[in-house]
Amino acid sequence: MKNNAPLSRRGFLISSAVFGATLSPLSALAADALAGSPWRKLSDAEWQKRLPAAAYGVLRHEDTERPGTSSLLNEHRKGTFVCLGCDLPLFKSDAKYDSGTGWPSFFMAIKGALATKTDFAIGIPRTEYHCARCLGHHGHLFNDGPRPTGLRYCSNGVVLKFVPA
Repeated sequence: MKNNAPLSRRGFLISSAVFGATLSPLSALAADALAGSPWRKLSDAEWQKRLPAAAYGVLRHEDTERPGTSSLLNEHRKGTFVCLGCDLPLFKSDAKYDSGTGWPSFFMAIKGALATKTDFAIGIPRTEYHCARCLGHHGHLFNDGPRPTGLRYCSNGVVLKFVPA
């Protein structure tokens, strides 16, 4: 069952560059430079008007797109992947790789672009990541990625926009 609480109240932490390392909730509040973002003040109805239906479900209600359906799987140009909700740059194209999962995957995020929380939706804890500016859901973070980080940011392509260099 999806959490219908406003995203701003769902216990996000600002994550460090190292998987699993997060600031305490109190420190995260103090360190959250984007806390006053107007994107966090939009109502659910406003988001629904702004986004395509599939993107709205993922970005605002933590749905998941079907694997293999994202046009971004085959995006190999130089550029930046940004949040569809607020245009915050999240990933550089040189951090994208083919994980074989059916979702666009990255081994490194742009510093400060993501917020994380623990997700128990499937009964086991996973690290879920969201855009740090609008708190829109993007995917999950795993520690089975390639070098140099060993991380895999498994992304829902429907909530990413590619901006060519």
